[in-house]
Amino acid sequence: MNISKIEQRALHVLALGGHILHERGDGPKITAATCVTRDGMMLADFGLTVFNRLRQKRLIESRSGSPYRISKRGRIVVRSQLDNQGA
Repeated sequence: MNISKIEQRALHVLALGGHILHERGDGPKITAATCVTRDGMMLADFGLTVFNRLRQKRLIESRSGSPYRISKRGRIVVRSQLDNQGA
């Protein structure tokens, strides 16, 4: 499966324990999404388009309205790499 650099970076953050906070407008449609690391930092390049692509590929999931987290399929697809926080 082809995954862009931004999607790969977001999946890596989610695999390390991060989550995606989403906001809804008047209806059921999601209007904003932010990716938060386990340390509470926000991922800069993450936006609604990246969120929608990850959701369409079923790499992230939400259960009972909770924040989005990486799915089992997402864990399989993410390329393993060293922890890039120090680099």
